[in-house]
Amino acid sequence: MNKITRRQALGTTAGALTVLGLTAAATSVATSAAATPAAPTPPGTVDEVYQGRRIQITKGGGGHHGGHHAPDQPTVRIDGRELHIMRNADGSWISVVNHYETFAEPKLLARAAVRDLQGAPLVPFGGAA
Repeated sequence: MNKITRRQALGTTAGALTVLGLTAAATSVATSAAATPAAPTPPGTVDEVYQGRRIQITKGGGGHHGGHHAPDQPTVRIDGRELHIMRNADGSWISVVNHYETFAEPKLLARAAVRDLQGAPLVPFGGAA
């Protein structure tokens, strides 16, 4: 006469409900992730995390630092702060962080700036905080 005790019945029920709840939660997360695709990055822009820092590069703008850049000048931001960049006559790029090293494209320049900053915050051009 093996009878199941109330404690065993409640334990089994609780275990089954837990498994069902975890399965439902996992299915819900998987469904919502599949239903919400990541927003595509427009051509010519960059939005990435490099060595723990967020690099964002957008094309155009022209309003950088008083508007003295060409309208097709990209805007480079590291952790939301603008990195002042300049284009050389040969088409290479330099920045205020690594002024004596040239780069073929702004993405490479931004990554080098992140490495050179070594975790320090980017201070706005001109020293303003």
